[in-house]
Amino acid sequence: MSAPAHDFSRRLHWALDNARFQGGRGRTGALAARYAVSRQTARKWLGGLALPELARMIEMATELRVSFDWLATGRGEPGLRQVSEGPPPAYGPPLSEHETKLLYALRQLPPRQQQAVIDLVEGLAG
Repeated sequence: MSAPAHDFSRRLHWALDNARFQGGRGRTGALAARYAVSRQTARKWLGGLALPELARMIEMATELRVSFDWLATGRGEPGLRQVSEGPPPAYGPPLSEHETKLLYALRQLPPRQQQAVIDLVEGLAG
């Protein structure tokens, strides 16, 4: 077990717990499904045997609402900076808390259920 992978594993478990991601014996399978990797890959991340690729780690930090720097290296605090800090992203205004929660919940669903939610929201929006 490498020290960086082991330390990352501890931070990943903390972030998953904090995000109320499925725990226990089902965590490996849920993590594998969420990030479209094999159960073996997810097991290695959770067991401190391997590190995700950079793009995957960025995705995890964003979805789990933790600082990428903290998740990747342990430096700094785990929390994301507040939306009011810094300029808005170039692609549009920052997401509200409700939008973030909706997006996170939507990403937990299988594709067919995601489409059903999209259809419902579009129908409500008129």
